[in-house]
Amino acid sequence: MAADDDFHHQDDRSDRDDVLRLLRTGTAAEHEAVERTLDLLDARLDRDRLTSALTLMHGFWIAAEQGLDDWAAGCPDDAAAVDWSRRRRAELFAADLRALDADRMAGTPRLPAIPGTDEALGRLYVLEGSTLGGAFIDRHLATLPALSGVRIRAFSPYGAETGAMWAAFRRTTRAHVTAGGDIDRIVSAARDTFRALALWCAPAARPEQVRA
Repeated sequence: MAADDDFHHQDDRSDRDDVLRLLRTGTAAEHEAVERTLDLLDARLDRDRLTSALTLMHGFWIAAEQGLDDWAAGCPDDAAAVDWSRRRRAELFAADLRALDADRMAGTPRLPAIPGTDEALGRLYVLEGSTLGGAFIDRHLATLPALSGVRIRAFSPYGAETGAMWAAFRRTTRAHVTAGGDIDRIVSAARDTFRALALWCAPAARPEQVRA
């Protein structure tokens, strides 16, 4: 979930109404709050705090994906267009926790229902955008002695296909808006998702972050 130039800049366009640009600018504060809360590039990140973060993220992804599954059942063509079946990650978080010998659950948050594709794309913007910083997080985790020999997969679920999967999401989102999708609803759903994620993951923050 790290700050990432690709996440912030690759969608810049001259068209000021472009949905990806509006998502980026419209959720900047909420996105920063999530990064500040998780702080996964912290040089002091230890196994316990990583485990805490992954446990909370696992619960969040379960809830987020359940809502998206409900949407996909009602809008199967839109779900297929965004390739929803390839984008689930909750099981990867579970596998990472097992790799850390911490197979436990922290419960799941109550998230807003997803009444349509606008809201689904807003939620997916947050979930999918988080994969772009995954390579930075992976490289950082590889430098931490406490995690020697542990392979964390949930931050970079697509490997070499990360760019292609993000590009496909961007194309689908833009096509949906061109076909009549509501940009305001998409951005609002993304903001709500970022806010819910930051609030849910607050217990994994460093103490000084909580005081701030």
